[in-house]
Amino acid sequence: MSLVVAGVLAAVLSPITVFGTEIPAVAVVAYGTAVGVFIDVDHLLIARVKTGSWDALRFCLSNPLAAVADQGRIFGHGDVGVLSRLLSHLLIIGVVVPTLALASPSLAVLTGVVLYVHLVCDVAWDRWRLERTASEFDSIDELVRGLR
Repeated sequence: MSLVVAGVLAAVLSPITVFGTEIPAVAVVAYGTAVGVFIDVDHLLIARVKTGSWDALRFCLSNPLAAVADQGRIFGHGDVGVLSRLLSHLLIIGVVVPTLALASPSLAVLTGVVLYVHLVCDVAWDRWRLERTASEFDSIDELVRGLR
C-alpha cells in the first residue's frame, strides 16, 4: 500500500525538495515505501518492553524472509498489543511529520499521508481480525491483554 500511496503522491506533489534540492521521483517513491514499512520496527521495541526479551528481533535477524512474508511467526499473543502499537505509531507520526516539515513541507506531507494510510489500514485490519477472533479468547482478561 505504501508503494502505491508514495507513487501517487510523488506525481501529485512533484517536485519534492529538501532544503531546496529536488529529489528524483524514484527516490521519493522508495522513501515513501520504506517509511510505510519501517514504521513497524516499533513492534520489536514494544515486544521487548512487554516481554523483557529480544527474541522477536533475534527471530527477524535470523529469518529475514519471515519478517516480510510470515509475520505471524514473529510475536507471541500479547507481545505487542493492538493499542500499544497504534499509540506508538501515532507518537512516531506526531514527531516525525512536524520535524520533516522544517526541511521540506512537501516531504512532510508525503510522509504524513503514507503513515496515515498505514495507520488506517492497521485499524481496519485490527477491527476485522478482532471480530473474527474475539470468541477464541478464553477470558475477557486474555482479550484485554491482546488489545493492550
